[in-house]
Amino acid sequence: MMATTIHSTKKTLLALSALFASGIAALPAQADQLADIKAAGVVKVATFDANPPFGSVDPQTHKIVGYDVDFAEALAKSLGVKLELVATNPANRIPLLQSGKADLIVADITITPERAQVIDFSVPYFITGQQFLVPATSPDKLDEYSRARIGAVKGTTGEQALHQRFPQSRVLAYDDIPLALTALRNGNVQAITQDSTILAGLLSGAPDKANFKILPDLLSKEEIGVGVKKGEPALLKAVNDELLKLESTGQAAKIYDVWFGPETKNPQPRAFKIEAK
Repeated sequence: MMATTIHSTKKTLLALSALFASGIAALPAQADQLADIKAAGVVKVATFDANPPFGSVDPQTHKIVGYDVDFAEALAKSLGVKLELVATNPANRIPLLQSGKADLIVADITITPERAQVIDFSVPYFITGQQFLVPATSPDKLDEYSRARIGAVKGTTGEQALHQRFPQSRVLAYDDIPLALTALRNGNVQAITQDSTILAGLLSGAPDKANFKILPDLLSKEEIGVGVKKGEPALLKAVNDELLKLESTGQAAKIYDVWFGPETKNPQPRAFKIEAK
């Protein structure tokens, strides 16, 4: 009786092992987004179309241009594919990536622990800090706005930083920075916050720039990276390799100078370089 039971058990285990093995063989190979991008011949990159100088529509060509766009073009070239820009705003960046409507985010997205739980980030390719843009006659100290009405772009770290730093302020969120500037002009808010370089670019192109000033104090320091979908190590490595190459060849510094350096009306020295983590 015992011998029969042992024999039957062995047969059952063999059958289960065969079934398990065949199931593994039937599973599809793990997806490789880098291979998919190369096969399609195009990389879809989410970038801003209303957030100069990182991304905005050129009024003459009607194409999206900017600092982020130049990096997106370099990444596409390194992958040997065409670039398709997907216009976005801060709140839609991660959903576009997760839904597959974009392969990469190159849209001034700050690296944070919360975001790193849902997407992966490249090495930082830009470092900045949050500052305030206020009317020229307003106070110069950041803390004097602790109870003010302050405009921020919806879904940004600047919006989060305001709630943490000034919990008694009234934070009004806007879809993009031009709308926030309109609110400041109309007196709906007493200040707006955004990355320092974005504010400098915004103010540089404003016809009434003499009416405003950027406060010197930083609300926060932020590192900007390229967003990649979770579980795509090959694509992430390809992005990192190209960013480090752009730094080592001096191309990253040239891109910076086009949008922030000697050729701009408000030049800002590049006080960082792209480095491996």
